[in-house]
Amino acid sequence: MLAGPAGIRPALTILRPCWSQSSYVFPGGAAGMSAVRMTAFFSLAERTLVAGASPGREADGAYAGGVAAGTVLRSSDGASCDRVAYTAEVVGVLARDEVDLVAMTGFGTIMKTQIHDAYPDRIVNTQPALLPAFKGWHAVGEALAAGVKVPGCTVHYARLDVDDGPILAQEAVPVLVDDTVASLHERIKDVERRLYPSVLRQLIEEER
Repeated sequence: MLAGPAGIRPALTILRPCWSQSSYVFPGGAAGMSAVRMTAFFSLAERTLVAGASPGREADGAYAGGVAAGTVLRSSDGASCDRVAYTAEVVGVLARDEVDLVAMTGFGTIMKTQIHDAYPDRIVNTQPALLPAFKGWHAVGEALAAGVKVPGCTVHYARLDVDDGPILAQEAVPVLVDDTVASLHERIKDVERRLYPSVLRQLIEEER
């Protein structure tokens, strides 16, 4: 069972991508994010795991928001990556550390079935769109190009299929007249930085 916020921090692992510490410190990128926002997210976690990282991108305490950090290196990228073996390695680390809940933040790596078998309804993801519309990495640009007036942010349980799974929370972010992909995405990130920690806290509280 997960420990509630009033007790020991839960065994929540944050799966994060291999981007550099200076340019990626929070979901969707956040160089210059306030310490308050970082703390609101990372204070929920017992540890963070940088999965998909390449040599030289190992996690440290600063990159992990002050919580214990670890790294699972991927030997190659793209089609040459053995995703089955890599997923098994990540699952092994999670099991070793007795992780209860996994939160993906801009992870961008498609994991294979082992992790979903090991953590059914225990992997949470966020997408800058009102799912089931606009799945994938370019959701904001695709929504804007399609003329959508009210996109937004979704927090959901992850499944094997990309950006699939039961929806936990959504919030709309209306498009402004002068919006670009960058400006709209930034406002969606602001919602994500508030909504995601709130959902994780609720999941933790329900397990108390």
